[in-house]
Amino acid sequence: DDVKRLSKGNIQPSQIEEKKSSGKTKPVLGGLFDMGPDRDHPAYSAGYVLVDTKEKLDELVQRLENISMVSVDTETTSINPMEAELCGISISLGEGDGAYIPTKCMESHLDESEVIEALRSVLEDSTIAKIGHNLKYDLVVLQNVGIEIQGPLYDTLITAWLIDASRSGYSMDAVAMGLLDYECMPISDLIGKGKSQITFDQVPIEDAYPYAAEDADIAFRLWNVLGPQLAEGELQQLYDELEMPLIRVLAAMRIAGICVDPDELQRQRELLSTRIDELKEDIGNESPFPFNPDSPKQLSQVLFNDPDAEQGGLGIKPIKKGKSFHSTDVEVLERLSVDPDIETNLPSLVLEYRKLTKLVNTYLVSLGETINSKTGRIHASFNQTGTATGRLSSSDPNLQNIPIRSDIGRNIRKAFIPEKGNVFVAADYSQVELRMLAHLSGDEALIHAFKDGQDIHRAVASEVFGTAIDEVSSEQRSAAKAVNFGIVYGITSWGLARQLGCDVDRATAIIDDYKSKFSGIQSFLEQCTKQAIEYGYVETIMHRRRHIYAIDSSNPQQQALAKRVAINSVVQGSAADLIKIAMINVQRDLQTNFEGARLLLQIHDELVVEVPKENAETVRDILVDVMESAMELDVPLVADASIASNWAECK
Repeated sequence: DDVKRLSKGNIQPSQIEEKKSSGKTKPVLGGLFDMGPDRDHPAYSAGYVLVDTKEKLDELVQRLENISMVSVDTETTSINPMEAELCGISISLGEGDGAYIPTKCMESHLDESEVIEALRSVLEDSTIAKIGHNLKYDLVVLQNVGIEIQGPLYDTLITAWLIDASRSGYSMDAVAMGLLDYECMPISDLIGKGKSQITFDQVPIEDAYPYAAEDADIAFRLWNVLGPQLAEGELQQLYDELEMPLIRVLAAMRIAGICVDPDELQRQRELLSTRIDELKEDIGNESPFPFNPDSPKQLSQVLFNDPDAEQGGLGIKPIKKGKSFHSTDVEVLERLSVDPDIETNLPSLVLEYRKLTKLVNTYLVSLGETINSKTGRIHASFNQTGTATGRLSSSDPNLQNIPIRSDIGRNIRKAFIPEKGNVFVAADYSQVELRMLAHLSGDEALIHAFKDGQDIHRAVASEVFGTAIDEVSSEQRSAAKAVNFGIVYGITSWGLARQLGCDVDRATAIIDDYKSKFSGIQSFLEQCTKQAIEYGYVETIMHRRRHIYAIDSSNPQQQALAKRVAINSVVQGSAADLIKIAMINVQRDLQTNFEGARLLLQIHDELVVEVPKENAETVRDILVDVMESAMELDVPLVADASIASNWAECK
């Protein structure tokens, strides 16, 4: 099913919100298993209209007069909206209705400009609601051909996700089957698969128009089912005030992109490649026999085989068993690298080798490949439905995973630069999840520490260990920090002991003292679990819901996991609500007051804006003010901002 209906979003998880056919152009090859579309599918007999003449277009435009809502969909040549060419626009005015207007196909069709101008008055009418499945894609595609969609947005992809964030998929195919018991026409039947895949403009129009019109029709039908469920689930405010305005912000961010210096990427690639070659040599020197460091199985043999075996290894005692050989994952190698009884440097060398090869392959190579040839910028996607907690995800490429705590990760960020005459202004929230925890729990001690502007980890350590705040040791502060950040993830005594390098009994005592001193937090954690058991879901500060399964399981491990998910969903989800409000408000103020200023990135708690140099200080102050005033909490929100000439310099 992964290859079905690419144009409805059913593709790889990293592309969950992209939805169009592939850009491959090789013709479909006839064969035993390549039978083409099933023309007995209901879409062929639904009465959909092919609009391929001026007369038919005029008739459609006349039908569009005095409407209050319309379903809209686009067909294109690529799943990437910044590279896609428009193949046509689908319109539906109600259930069972559908029309497709091709603008690029092998048969006779209307000119794109003629179609755009005919539909402009409707699509840009702010009084007419627009229905669609993954409207962010259509907003980008249509803006790139000169149409800025106005009016309320009714997105069935986002709505289905809001109502139930635990679904296995949110493609139109999956949602239509689940809610309408309707099997959509598979896109793969039209464009093929793999090497034989074609673009949508090469699909015969007799197959293209039923498929395309079905898109708009099914979206309309889905909205009629999903729309009422928003109110029933008390999700209307979240939908109207947060998720729908955010679609426009994310579409604008996709169009804006961010400039990347390919020469800097290449320079860093060469430096890391040199170090990788050195590591390969060092690894070979440490090993009892030659092996491929990219092979976990061969590494397992090197580390754990008995020295007297036919292929003698180092004879290290295995830590964790894999499916067919002893595990050599990151956790195992990290434990081996700090074990004082193990003399070889091999575990630490392999850890560094893996990290550097991943950075080269994942970022320094792939980032260069994603630079848009027309704009010279990377146009990553920021996705609303990529997580169950409400946090945004990033894809094509994923810019949220570029490491920031390492020198190498910061060097990669050096390649991200503003256009000439511009600078970056960046701001990030300080300890936003801890502040949200303080507000949600109402814990007086934690609230007091934040209100006083204290070093929160030092303040917590002072409470937990009964030490004057100016006498807290670095070890005590580290312990408090580990518990502070781990408490909403259900940190265990074993996990804390591993982080601190102490025994489990000591870690247990630290956690118990923490919960005793900050009783409001403990009560809040218990309340999250209670709500999940009673209602089957938990809610964020903006009443975003996440269904929690196995919370009452008889299996202790499943129940413990469900409790951790419940707590984390409330705190992390509430922080996600906050940053989304901030993004909407930042975008509004930039558009109103600063021509040329653009919101480019959202990296968890950080926003990055590109702005002309002369406006940098003013925008920095506004960015801080908007972020700090996004919500009224019982503790102050703090945002730290900087002006920089590249992303690495953003603090």
